[in-house]
Amino acid sequence: MTARAPGVETVTALVADAATAPSLHNVQPWTFRYLRDIGVLRLYADLERALPRTDPEHRGLHIGCGAALLNLRVSAAVAGLAPLVRLLPEPAYPELLAEVHLCCAGPPDGALAQLGPAIRRRHSSRLPFRDEAVPTAVRERLSEAAGVEGAQLLFPGPWHVQSILDLVRDAEGREAVDPAVRAETVRWTHTESSGVAGAADGISGEAFGPRQRGASTPVRDFAVGRPMPGRDAAPFEKSPNIALLGTARDEPVDWLCAGQALERVLLRATTDGLVASVTSQPLEWPQIRWAVRDPVSAMAHVQMVIRLGYGPAGPASPRRPVTDLLDVL
Repeated sequence: MTARAPGVETVTALVADAATAPSLHNVQPWTFRYLRDIGVLRLYADLERALPRTDPEHRGLHIGCGAALLNLRVSAAVAGLAPLVRLLPEPAYPELLAEVHLCCAGPPDGALAQLGPAIRRRHSSRLPFRDEAVPTAVRERLSEAAGVEGAQLLFPGPWHVQSILDLVRDAEGREAVDPAVRAETVRWTHTESSGVAGAADGISGEAFGPRQRGASTPVRDFAVGRPMPGRDAAPFEKSPNIALLGTARDEPVDWLCAGQALERVLLRATTDGLVASVTSQPLEWPQIRWAVRDPVSAMAHVQMVIRLGYGPAGPASPRRPVTDLLDVL
């Protein structure tokens, strides 16, 4: 049995929720097209928003679009829908990342629907967290969330965390001496507040957080080399809670799965009262990406470094209007 195709108003709400997903430098590299006669919503990569220096293989772009897809699935479940998702449905058109068939009959995914309230509450926090461990039960729920989406979430031990922090600093040094990468970062980050910058994308000044007093957490400093009057320094947690999200393979379909797993983990973390920030900085350099993985684990390819903890939530990032994202045919 086939359900009736949702109306444009419902699909607009789904896309609005999808578009709150995190993406590299908050470039929001996605567009949607709704084929209302057949109830199919297509997700496309917006290659005009690609980062050719930072993300030349579009791995980060796929992860961001995968996160948007997970939000879409959550929002659909809240709306009582049971969509069927096909990843990369047309190999000849790699920019078509997913087809979401919204007319499928059946019960909505209750586990996804429970994450619905977290969609609008989840924000990246580059603020200091408390030096407090994440309980084992919470870690297990986060790992389970990643596993449902075909990824693995690993919490490395202290020696490995220190190694990751060293690799983050290595990546920061490489970025500092690469003018093309720095220029790309400057283009998408604004030292002014969102109200002053007036941008609908990128990272605004209030989301940078304070400068680290010392170097102890994997928080990317988007203001390096640029003056920000009034920006203070602050001590961050001495023993950060770090998780590695990874996959067995490293192809575009795996990146899309990793993005869905990432957002499911972040929504689960938000539901459990955690705040988080993510960084791909050491993963953007092929020379050091391999060193991020734990050699004693089965994780073959690390896709994201996640910092978790308890502390203040970050501010909401600017978002593009749905009218810029959605075509209805």
